[in-house]
Amino acid sequence: MPDRLTWRPTVPQVTDVPDQTLADATAVLHSALTGDGAAVVGTFDAVVDRSGLAGAYTVAWTLAATMVGDPPPPGACALDFPGIDEAGYDTRWVARFVSAYANHDADTGEALFGAAVADGQLPDCLLTLAGSAVATLRSRAG
Repeated sequence: MPDRLTWRPTVPQVTDVPDQTLADATAVLHSALTGDGAAVVGTFDAVVDRSGLAGAYTVAWTLAATMVGDPPPPGACALDFPGIDEAGYDTRWVARFVSAYANHDADTGEALFGAAVADGQLPDCLLTLAGSAVATLRSRAG
C-alpha cells in the first residue's frame, strides 16, 4: 500500500482530476460496458505499473464518484444493504467503498483498498466496482 493517500476527488472538482486518471476511468468503464472483464483488470494493471497502487486507488475513487454524483454532506449516507454480511467479499467491499466516497471518508476508502490488497482480493473488487458503476450509469440512462 502506498504512503498516505490524500487526494480526494469529487464530482464538482472532476475537472481537477488528472487527464490520465479520467482516461483510465473511461477505459475501465468502456471495457465494463462491453463485458470485457479482462480488459478492466488489464487497465487497472497498467495503472499500477505506471502509477502504483495510489493510481489505481484514484481511478477507483473516480469510479465511485461516477456512481454517486454530487455527494451529500459528510456523514449523511448510511450503508443500507440488506444481507451485506452474507454477500461476497467483492460485493461488500464495493458497497463499503462507495459508501465511504459518499460520506467523504477517504480514510475508510484507503483502509478498504489496503485490506483488499492484503487479502489478495483487489482485482475482484475493482472488477465488481466497474460492473457496479456501469449498472448505475445504465439505470440512470433509462
